[in-house]
Amino acid sequence: MSSLYDQVKLLYDQQLYSNVISLANLVLSLSDHNGDLVSPTAKFLIYVHCADSHFHLGDYRKAESLYKKSLQFRKFLLKSKGATKPSQETHKDLLSDIDIKYQIHVCLIKLKSQLEALQVLQSIPAKQRTAKVNMALAKIFQEQGMERSAITTYKEVLRECPLALEAAEGLLALGVKGIEVNSLIVGSSSNLPGLDWLNTWIKAHAHIHNREYNHAVTTLRSLDNVNFLRDNFSLLVTMGECYYYAGDDKNSLACLRRAKTIEPDTTKGLDLYASVLHKTGHTKELEKLIPTVSTAGECTSEVYVAMAYTLYAARKLNRANTLTSQAINLNPSNVEAIILRGNILIEQKKYQDALHQFRQAMQLKPYRYEPYKGCVDCFVGMHRLREALNIASSGCKQLGHTPRAISLYASVLMKDPVSVPKAKNLLEKALAQDESYLPAVYFLAEIYEQEMNLERAIELLERQVDIQPTCKLHQMLGDLWARVHNEEKAIDHYAIALNLDPSNRRALEGMHRLDNTVSKFESSYYMTVGEEHADTTFDVGDGLPDSDNDEANEESETEAVWSDMDLEANSQ
Repeated sequence: MSSLYDQVKLLYDQQLYSNVISLANLVLSLSDHNGDLVSPTAKFLIYVHCADSHFHLGDYRKAESLYKKSLQFRKFLLKSKGATKPSQETHKDLLSDIDIKYQIHVCLIKLKSQLEALQVLQSIPAKQRTAKVNMALAKIFQEQGMERSAITTYKEVLRECPLALEAAEGLLALGVKGIEVNSLIVGSSSNLPGLDWLNTWIKAHAHIHNREYNHAVTTLRSLDNVNFLRDNFSLLVTMGECYYYAGDDKNSLACLRRAKTIEPDTTKGLDLYASVLHKTGHTKELEKLIPTVSTAGECTSEVYVAMAYTLYAARKLNRANTLTSQAINLNPSNVEAIILRGNILIEQKKYQDALHQFRQAMQLKPYRYEPYKGCVDCFVGMHRLREALNIASSGCKQLGHTPRAISLYASVLMKDPVSVPKAKNLLEKALAQDESYLPAVYFLAEIYEQEMNLERAIELLERQVDIQPTCKLHQMLGDLWARVHNEEKAIDHYAIALNLDPSNRRALEGMHRLDNTVSKFESSYYMTVGEEHADTTFDVGDGLPDSDNDEANEESETEAVWSDMDLEANSQ
C-alpha cells in the first residue's frame, strides 16, 4: 500500500517540483498533529525533497531554510529511541549530512554569502569531506585570498580525482610549479591510455599563470593538430584569451571565431569575443552575435557583455551601461564587463566614475593591460598628467616593458613638449621589439611630424602600410603627402582610407580640402593643423555625440535591431 511519502517521492522522481512543494507542505503540517501519519525517517526525507524542489525552482533562500530544518530533524532522529532500527539504506542517508550541507553551501553561494558558505563547508569534519566538498572549499579559499588552505585543499581533490583539471589550474594559479602539479596528476594516472597531451596541457597552463602568454600560445598550438586536440572548443578559447592578453588582437579573433563556429550556442568566451570584434572594428559581425545570444535562453554575464558591446558600438551609451550593470550583478568578477563600463563612462566624460571601475578591474586582474590604459585615459581626460604618468609607469613595471606598456607611457610623455624627446626614444625602443605595433607607429609618426621631419614620418608609415594597411595609416599618409604638396598621392591615400572606412572624418575633411582649389590648400590646412594632428588615440571621449539629441536620433535609427529581443524589459 502506497504511503504519503511514496506519493511525495513519486512527484519528486518525476521532477514535478512545484507539486512536491504543495503536497509536502500539507503532509508536514498534518504530521505535526498526527505522528503516526508518516514515519520520522519519511518526514526527514520529505524535508529534503521539498528543499531540493525549492532549489531546482531557484528559490535559494527557502531551500536553505528547509535544508537547515532537515539537518535539525536528522539530529532529533539520531537521538530518538524511535529511530533505532531504520532500514540499512535509510540509515546510511541519515548518518551522512554531507550532501545537505553541500547544498546549503550552494544556496549561500547563489545568495552571494560566501563567508557563510565557507563556514558551512568547514563544519564538515576533514576526514568526511568528499572531492566535491574539497573542490568547493578550495575555490572559496582562493577567492578569499587564503592561499595556503586553497593549495592544500586542491591537492586533496587531485589525490582522489587525479584528472580534476580545474583543481590543477587552481594550483598553477596559486603559484605551484608545473612540475609538482604534473607529478600529482601523472603519478596517479600514469597507467591510463591516451594521456600524451596532458603534460603539454599542464605546461601551457603553467605559462598562462606565469603571464608568459607567448610561450603559452606556442605550447597550446602544438596541441591544435589532428593527433591531439584539433578544433577543441576549450583549447581555442584559451588560445584566444592568451593572444588577447598578449595584445595580438588579430590572432585572438581568429581563434575565438573558430571556437564560435564549432560551438555557436556556448556562451563561454563570448564577452571576450565581443570585445575583440569591437576593438578590431568588426561591427557587422558583432551585430550578428545578438540574434544568436538572444535565442540562447539564459542571459549570463557573458551574454549581457556581448549585447552591451553592440549597443556601445551603436553609441547607445546609457543602455549599454545598464547591461554592464546587469552583467556585473550576475558576476562581480567579470573583468570584461567592468572594463567596458569604464570605457562607456569615459565616453560620457564621467572620468571619476570610470576611474573607480578601472581600479576595481586592476585589483581583480593586476596583469591586464586595459585597466592601466583606462586609468591613464581618465587622468588625461581630467588633465592630471602627473598621475597619468605614475599609472603608466606602474603599468610598465607590472606588465613588463612590452611595446604596449612602453607606448602607453610614451603617449603621456608626448603631452608635455619637454618630455617629447624621451617619448620618441621609448617609441623607437618599442618598435625595435615589434616593428609592426601600430600604436607606437602612430605616435612616433606624430613626433616626426611635430619635428617637421615629414620625410621620415612618411617613410615610417609607408613601411607599415605595405604590411598591414589600415584606415588610419592611409589617412595619416594623406595628411603628410598633402603637407609636402604631393596632392596626387594624398588623394590616393585618402581614397583608400575612405574605402576602408567611409565615415572617417579626418580623411573626408582632407579629401574635401584637396577638392577645393589648390591655391587655398595651405591656408585652409594650416588654420586647422593643430586640430587635425592632435593625438586622437588619447583624446578621451573623442567622437562623443554633440548633444543628447544626437544619441536619441541614433537610437531611433537602430531601434529595429533590438525589437525582437525585448531588450527594453531587461534594461528596465
